[in-house]
Amino acid sequence: MAQVSDHGGGIRSIEVPIPDNPLGHTLVYVVDTDRGPVLVDTGWDDPASWDTLAEGLAACGTSVREIHGVVITHHHPDHHGLAGKVREASGAWIAMHAADISIVQRTRETRPDRWFTYMAAKLAAAGAPEEHVTPLRTAPRRTLPGLSPALPDREIVPGELLDLAGRRLRAVWTPGHTPGHVCLHLEEDHPAGLPGHGRLFSGDHLLPEITPHIGLYEDPDDATVTDPLGDYLDSLERVGRLRPAEVLPAHQHAFTDAPGRVRELLAHHEARLTGLLTLLTTPLTPWQLAERMEWNRPWEQIPFGSRNIAVSEAEAHLRRLVKLGRAEAVAGGDPVTYVAV
Repeated sequence: MAQVSDHGGGIRSIEVPIPDNPLGHTLVYVVDTDRGPVLVDTGWDDPASWDTLAEGLAACGTSVREIHGVVITHHHPDHHGLAGKVREASGAWIAMHAADISIVQRTRETRPDRWFTYMAAKLAAAGAPEEHVTPLRTAPRRTLPGLSPALPDREIVPGELLDLAGRRLRAVWTPGHTPGHVCLHLEEDHPAGLPGHGRLFSGDHLLPEITPHIGLYEDPDDATVTDPLGDYLDSLERVGRLRPAEVLPAHQHAFTDAPGRVRELLAHHEARLTGLLTLLTTPLTPWQLAERMEWNRPWEQIPFGSRNIAVSEAEAHLRRLVKLGRAEAVAGGDPVTYVAV
């Protein structure tokens, strides 16, 4: 049975499962509007997830066929995955920030071979051992999820109200987790009268008990050196200043005190950066740094795919330290090592 929660004021959430993922589910929000229900995110493209979404919508007194629109907080497959099927069944529009629309376009146009070759080269440059890189060079070329994501037909413009009849939902650009991640500020009084300024659909940007992954913005055709962690920290402060009465995240559960949670996350990343400087008293590659960083389990127990994510996060933190002048690359290394300044 689909797990549905009523948040009041014409907002409900459905727990749509993510297969083989410790997060368990994505919270898909159903927002009543004068033109019909609109979804915030859709969940993973999987038959069981689709069935759960349909059951949840029925429990909300509606159906997939009646969905008027889909607002996607970011392009990841546990959020965007089912958007195409919803549109096929209902004719709904799909909206996403331009930066993540570009990623969807690139994903649709890039052959799997290009992605595997790119990732193998990136990991080798980060100092990954050959036994880790070899499977990427020899893997079957159809094993990546979400290779044909639905192309959105509307662009979410930061700062503007979305076209939702009878609702005031404003887009807040919050890059970091992805380049085009958006939070959605519902500028309406809280139905239970909680103090604060409306409610915030926070996607993966602000979660009650876990820290979202901050990795690199990967693009095989773009060599721009981005600063995703810096983007994320700036976005956190922007969201904290909104002071919503309640946060409706895409995972876990709704919560209050957004400014308090923002302070916790800012402190967490500052502590992590400080800890990495201690590790970098000796020159390390991004892979070596990831091996030594503190994760939710020992490095030896982290599976292959999660190690790739961990190395990306280590590199994001290194880029932040370099930009702040607290670390630098050691000249002449191959692979490149970094050291604290």
